[in-house]
Amino acid sequence: MNFTNKKYILASNSPRRRELLTNLGLPFEVRVKEVHEDFPADLARAEVAEYLAAHKASFYREDLQPEEVIITADTIVCLDDKILNKPYDHAEATRMLTHLSGRSHEVYTGVCLLSQDKSVVFHDVTTVHFRELTRDEIDFYINEYKPFDKAGSYGAQDWLGLVGIERIEGSYFNVMGLPVHRLYEELLVF
Repeated sequence: MNFTNKKYILASNSPRRRELLTNLGLPFEVRVKEVHEDFPADLARAEVAEYLAAHKASFYREDLQPEEVIITADTIVCLDDKILNKPYDHAEATRMLTHLSGRSHEVYTGVCLLSQDKSVVFHDVTTVHFRELTRDEIDFYINEYKPFDKAGSYGAQDWLGLVGIERIEGSYFNVMGLPVHRLYEELLVF
C-alpha cells in the first residue's frame, strides 16, 4: 500500500514497534517525549490501554503539522483483574513471572492515531497461555534478558516466550506491542 500522502510519526522508544512498522512498509520517524503513564483507577482493562495511548498522543497535538499523523500505543498485561506493569527490579519481575506461570492472561494494546483534525483510538486483546515455569528458567530469563521495559516482565519474542508460551488466542503482534492488522485497517481509512 502507498502511505506516502501523510508523514507518520511513531511516538515510542520500543524497538519492537519500530520493527513492526518497518515490516508493514510504513515510512515513519520516531519522536519521543517523557509521559507519565498514570490512569484513573476505575477504568476497565481495555479502557486503560486506550486511555494511555490517547494520553500519550495528547502531548504531541500542539506540535503536529498538517500532514503529520502521530501513532502512540500502550500495552498492558492483565492477570485476573490485576494489571502487571513494567517491573521495577528483579524481585518484582520474579513475582510477576511466578504468577503468570502455568496460567493464561490477557494482553491489551491500545493505539491512538492523531492528526490536527482527527483522532482514532482502538485496542486489541490477546490471550496468552504459559506453561509451568521453573524458578531456574525465570531467573535465567531475568538475568539474561532484563525484561524491565516490558509489561508483565516478558517479551513474547524473547527466550521466555519461545519456551514458555504454549499457545495464544488472538494476534501475536499485539503481544509484541502493536496490533498491526488493526493498525493497517485504521490507516487505510484515516
